[in-house]
Amino acid sequence: MTKKPHHEHTHVHSLLPSDPALRAKAIETLLVEKGLVDPEAVDALVDVFSNEIGPQNGAQVVARAWRDPDYRARLLADGTAAIAELGFSGMQGEHMVAVENSADTHNVVVCTLCSCYPWPVLGLPPVWYKSPEYRARLVREPRAVLDEFGVRLPEDIELRVWDSTAEIRYLVIPQRPAGTEAMSEAELAALVTRDSMIGTGFALSPEAG
Repeated sequence: MTKKPHHEHTHVHSLLPSDPALRAKAIETLLVEKGLVDPEAVDALVDVFSNEIGPQNGAQVVARAWRDPDYRARLLADGTAAIAELGFSGMQGEHMVAVENSADTHNVVVCTLCSCYPWPVLGLPPVWYKSPEYRARLVREPRAVLDEFGVRLPEDIELRVWDSTAEIRYLVIPQRPAGTEAMSEAELAALVTRDSMIGTGFALSPEAG
């Protein structure tokens, strides 16, 4: 009897493909077949993270800050309240602080203890954000890490590393690209990437967007 659970565990793993997406789908199928999860609940959860929670929300916040000086001031003064004005709040977004990049300052975010991340505005964290290497190295050698992301900063640029916690999560407001003065809020939001709101990337240029 003691060997049976081990046999079943091994058998399940032998059925799972190596590709992560296919592996997740296979696990979901097995759980549904065993009556452990409701497929409609899974679909609803996927829809929420695909269409309601994600970096498109943070992009709206940044675009509004770029176009509206009053909103930008409120965002920098009380990130949680200003973000909630646009309808984005909830779990993992209760205590938000916005930090702004400028011509002489670049901000980047990490969570050294675990992987605290502002889900309401950025969605689920990327795998590299949760990796021990990123969490440790960004604090020790931030310029080298950013260089690997393609973010090459002159030595005279002040680099600030913000450590998220369960109490505080950060949103980087990237620099507004040149040549965007006549763009609408929606057009500006299309230039804002997830990585630019973490600090491991820049906003896109109008041509790239």
